[in-house]
Amino acid sequence: MESVASLAAQLRSHGYLADRGLSTALFVAVSLGRPILIEGEVGVGKTEVAKALAAVFGRRLIRLQCYEGIDANQALYEWDYARQMLQIRALSEHQLANDDAVDTLFGPKFLLERPLLAAIRAGDRAVLLIDEIDRADDEFEAFLLEVLADFQITVPEIGTITAESPPLVVLTSNRTRELHDALKRRCLYHWVGYPNPDREVEIVLVREPAAAETLTRTVVAAVNRLRGLDLAKPPGVAETIDWVRTLGVLGATELDVQTLDDTLGAVVKERDDLELVRANLDRIAGA
Repeated sequence: MESVASLAAQLRSHGYLADRGLSTALFVAVSLGRPILIEGEVGVGKTEVAKALAAVFGRRLIRLQCYEGIDANQALYEWDYARQMLQIRALSEHQLANDDAVDTLFGPKFLLERPLLAAIRAGDRAVLLIDEIDRADDEFEAFLLEVLADFQITVPEIGTITAESPPLVVLTSNRTRELHDALKRRCLYHWVGYPNPDREVEIVLVREPAAAETLTRTVVAAVNRLRGLDLAKPPGVAETIDWVRTLGVLGATELDVQTLDDTLGAVVKERDDLELVRANLDRIAGA
């Protein structure tokens, strides 16, 4: 990409509307080959950034979904024990006594790639998405520092595998916990918040070109009123898009109180939140 504007235009052509701040951060990350950490509210399009970048640059998207208890083996590689057992059964007793035959049981063909190893092997042909890093524990975060520093891993039975050129790395976080400074120092950083109403309308219409602009503006206004309530899980842009899609499926042309009540499941995902919203339907509908 020659400029921030050209990257923003390419992202838009692939259905992702990035503001100038995000476009600039991504342009610098791509140009410098630096990982970028994107934090923000739930449902504002953090994960979609990596998908859009992969589409723009024609790279393979490799996703590592983090969760509580994830460990290095689940992120790096595992041995295909089922195939190894079949191979052992196929070998004769004489062959099993041969060290070379046994060594082949731990060769590359029995190595199962997990996302980090796949990204290292793919190098600059990949975009590595490390999604919701805040859900992993401190130990995994510390392990990740070594991988991001050198983009190499050592498989004891095979040797060291190093990326010829590092992949483009996007990390996302919903801030369920604070990440360590050591990780942040290795990354560029960008915060993605809720867009203003006009921007949100534009985002929805980019993703759903067939949607009526008048109805979309009504939905965006209702979503912003929902965010003004004391909800446990305020709706993100993803929920706004789902709501517009839901109304389209139903053939709705306006968002009256009855339609709003019938379609709340597209935008409110907690029982307590539903009760609070239903107590304020007139306010949310703008009646």
